[in-house]
Amino acid sequence: VQLQASGGGLVQAGGSLRLSCAASGRTFSSHAMGWFRQAPGKEREFVAVISWSGGSTYYVDSVKGRFTISRDNAKNTVYLQMNSLKPEDTAVYYCAAKPPDDPIYPMERGYDYWGQGTLVTVSS
Repeated sequence: VQLQASGGGLVQAGGSLRLSCAASGRTFSSHAMGWFRQAPGKEREFVAVISWSGGSTYYVDSVKGRFTISRDNAKNTVYLQMNSLKPEDTAVYYCAAKPPDDPIYPMERGYDYWGQGTLVTVSS
């Protein structure tokens, strides 16, 4: 599966952005999908994951209550709605897919497919 992330940009603190990740291939609905981010000078960080059905979602503590991951299997797309953005959310955001039928756990590892990243900049 190939992944294409989009939707990044510059936003003021407190604002919102919606990231999208469009996937190619006919197996999208069988992949658990995740979002990661990498801030300048820092390691890549897990942000959120959603099961293949959309029935299970998990988030890193720092974004709980502000970010929502969702998916539309008919459109082969996964989304990350980001509200109440903070300057510390500034990073390149990547979407990733686990191999088909792999379980959602472990949430932070086991992703075989990666998108190219989209930059989110939150100004104070």
